[in-house]
Formats: sequence, structure tokens, C-alpha cells
Amino acid sequence: MESDFTKKANLVVEKLKENLQSIRTGLVTPALVENIIVETYGGQTKLKLLELSAITTAGPQTLVIAPFDPSTIKDIEKALISANLGSSPSTQNNQIFLKFPPLSEEQREKLAKIVNQLVEEARQKIRALRDDFRKSIKISFEKKEITEDEKFRKEKEIDLETQKINQTIEAIKTKKINEILNI
Repeated sequence: MESDFTKKANLVVEKLKENLQSIRTGLVTPALVENIIVETYGGQTKLKLLELSAITTAGPQTLVIAPFDPSTIKDIEKALISANLGSSPSTQNNQIFLKFPPLSEEQREKLAKIVNQLVEEARQKIRALRDDFRKSIKISFEKKEITEDEKFRKEKEIDLETQKINQTIEAIKTKKINEILNI
């Protein structure tokens, strides 16, 4: 039962990490754009930008997107514009350049708030998960499937695991906010 809890809780943490990757820090990274969905080939196909191109950085403020198929450039540009990234794409030699302006103090504070919001959502999911597992332990005890000692031991294990996961989430949050706020 505890291993199920740990697996499910780790999925919440991984999803949080994935969501935080798309939040810009002082330095741009390919993770900012790689999950943008691009409608291409006449609207026939929807693919992530990562599946359509190589994405690299050219300095701290610029991303270079090199489509595998040059016929998809216009579709990629359209998707980048509609993603509202705060940067306009420019195309040169079958490559798309995205130059991002430095973040203002106000933008940094907004991004930090978004990080806090995503972290709080993850914590709520962990709490709900913990509560569900504690309920199932209580039901097992009431059905006499486990002893009182086992009930307390399992509850304590889940509480300890929850503490560990919350510490991990806090560390992830601190790291991301430092990346955003430090110029």
C-alpha cells in the first residue's frame, strides 16, 4: 500500500517538475517551447514542437528552432505566435529565432506567483492522496483485515512519506524561484 502511495505521489512531483519547466527564468531553455502543439500538414497533424524540430539555445536570451521538415516553418511560426511567449519569431535560412527580452522585476514576481500556485496545487494533490490512503487503512482496520498496530504503523509510514515528498516539493519550489528572481 505504501509503495502505491509513493508511486502516485512521485507522479504528482514529476508533473510539477514538467509544469515548472515551461516557466521562464532569467535564461531561456528549450523546455519553454518544446511542448507547444503545432498544427501542421494542412491541419492534418498536431505534434509537439519537440517532435517537429531541433531546439537549441544561442546565448542566454535566444532560442533557435530548426525544423526537420522546412515545409513546417510557417505552421511552427503560427503556433509560436499564438503561444503568447512575449517574443516574436524571425526566420532565417530555414531556422526560426526567438529572442526574449530580459525579464522585468514585475514579470519575475508574476512568474514566482505562478510557481507558488503550481506548488500549492501539487501539495493539495499530495494531501488528497494521503487522505485517501489513510481512509483505506481505516477501512481495512474496521473490516478486521489488519490489526491496530498495523494500522498505526501504516499511517505513520504514509505520514513520513508525505513529509519527505513535501520537502522535495519545497526544494523544487525554492530552486525555481531562485532561478526566476536572480538575474
